Amino acid sequence: MSESRILISMNVLKDCLGLSRGELLAVVADDDKRELAESVYEAGKRLGAESMLLVMQPRSKSGEEPPAPVAEAMAKADVAVCITTHSMTHTAARKQAAAAGTRVATMPGMTDDMFSNGAITADYAQVKELTEQVAALLSAGREVRVEKDGLSLSFSIDSRDGVLSTGLYLNPGESGNLPSGEAYIAPMEGTASGQIKVDGSIAGIGALHSPLVLTVEQGRLTAAEGEGGDKLLQMLGAGDGRFLGEFGIGTNNKARITGVVLEDEKVYGTIHVAFGSNNTFGGIVAAGVHIDAVVMKPDVYIDDKLIMLAGELL
Repeated sequence: MSESRILISMNVLKDCLGLSRGELLAVVADDDKRELAESVYEAGKRLGAESMLLVMQPRSKSGEEPPAPVAEAMAKADVAVCITTHSMTHTAARKQAAAAGTRVATMPGMTDDMFSNGAITADYAQVKELTEQVAALLSAGREVRVEKDGLSLSFSIDSRDGVLSTGLYLNPGESGNLPSGEAYIAPMEGTASGQIKVDGSIAGIGALHSPLVLTVEQGRLTAAEGEGGDKLLQMLGAGDGRFLGEFGIGTNNKARITGVVLEDEKVYGTIHVAFGSNNTFGGIVAAGVHIDAVVMKPDVYIDDKLIMLAGELL
């Protein structure tokens, strides 16, 4: 077990989750991420927390629920850290734990490199400030239009609230990704139409070497042409997984495109769209799958006002 990784884990638990002596810490992992999780478990013990390590079999896709005993342990803990191959961010288990007052950090696809470099090293006070500004723009907006290389995708966000993922989860029930830095929102179901060119990465596929063009009609993904297109459609299935479920904007200037969407979707200068479940953050789709796709340096309009030009927030 790496001593430096334990020290980084201690800093993350203290600074980002406010873990205190005597609190109950649940570290959730799958077989593939057990080694990283053991560092966080050890860090919790050194900080004087009552630490538990729960290891399960890997899920088959992002958004799939953990076993019931894992969900129960998360809901009874003061702090839960989920280091898993596929994301638990948009699961009922995460939502129920937050509703019970647990401070939850999800780290889907976390790697050794990401534990030491990139987004995790950001100034999270600065990330929080920018993320709050972007979330406020989303909350106040009614319509979003994303343009890149002659393609345009538009959808309604009317009456939906922007959500913060600041990397700081210090109060009961606060939760989000670590490393973090994004503001996101659930588009109104059935309103999205147009095309978007994805050229960053896709969850479950990795960094893209050539772009993928996604076609959306009446809120649903109808075609995915290019690298990984068939695999994306297969992962989403033919049902509600095809709904446009999320629109997000990256706010972390230390994040890099790594092929792991946990970091990729936080990169300043990118946006991401996701298909599938959004019932955990204001939408109505519960599809059992949630797949993010990252777009680099687009133009973004909210209510016809340009808020991002070639990736730069204005």
